[in-house]
Amino acid sequence: MGTGKGFGKTILFGEHFVVYGFPAIASALGTYTTADVKVVDGKGWIVDDQRPATPGYKKKKYDEAMQSIENVIKYLNIDTKKQKLEITFSGDLFAASGVGASAAQCTSLARALNNTFSLNLDDEKINAAAYEGEKAYHGTPSGIDNTASTYGGLIWFVKNLSGGKNTMDLLHSPKKIPLVIANSGITASTTEVVADVRHLKEENPEKFEKIFSDYKELANNAKEALLKGDIVNVAKLMNQNHKLLQEITVSGEINDKLVDMALNHGAIGAKMTGTGRGGLVIALVESKELQEEVAKIIEKEGFDAWKTQIG
Repeated sequence: MGTGKGFGKTILFGEHFVVYGFPAIASALGTYTTADVKVVDGKGWIVDDQRPATPGYKKKKYDEAMQSIENVIKYLNIDTKKQKLEITFSGDLFAASGVGASAAQCTSLARALNNTFSLNLDDEKINAAAYEGEKAYHGTPSGIDNTASTYGGLIWFVKNLSGGKNTMDLLHSPKKIPLVIANSGITASTTEVVADVRHLKEENPEKFEKIFSDYKELANNAKEALLKGDIVNVAKLMNQNHKLLQEITVSGEINDKLVDMALNHGAIGAKMTGTGRGGLVIALVESKELQEEVAKIIEKEGFDAWKTQIG
């Protein structure tokens, strides 16, 4: 029997823009998904998914999850014709759109298979296996989710659109920044939303050229602010990033409601994160006291809220 973990993540800057080769900044979370693999008599594989999740999330993602498991098993050349794998997913990462749940699942499985069959894979190879699994969820994934899930920490990520090695730099902030994650309870299809943005870009090339230019400058400023531990500027740039996401139509009404709620009750920066049109919103606060206050307000309005930190 083998066990493996995959961290959850939040994208601080750059979701959707990363698909077009622009930088994104992601932070791994302290919560994770665990995979346990047991080899028994028989053939094939079965899954017991015990992860806590947004209602309906696992049902909606079921087909993609099964294909992702198959992808990882095949990529690692695990023979299931003469042996059967019993796979159990658990952990404290709450599966929801925008928290890297699919990548955490893929990464945890890759690590568990590596552990079970003594494959001696390093992090780079684990990351590659997780990326193969992510293809089932995202079609052509950016790679940022599985990278954060595999390596942890704060990551500056640029996808190589030519198919070469992606840029992945670990960033070190001098400050730990309190964060509140608000869950809208709505699960959106990443593949569908990414396709919608691409179609909109093709219809409005000049508009998107301006948006891309604004985002590129924002991303570089955000990197500098994080390296300095300049929380106020990081928050300001988060607010600007949210407005750009509104412009490309990926922030839904529920996302905007949660952003406004957080900003009106003590957060200094807030934005949707991940796929959008539901999913999650992240809110940056300056103290543990304000973090508690923002989380309570969100929960009072009937939404789940989690407290964590980045940096």
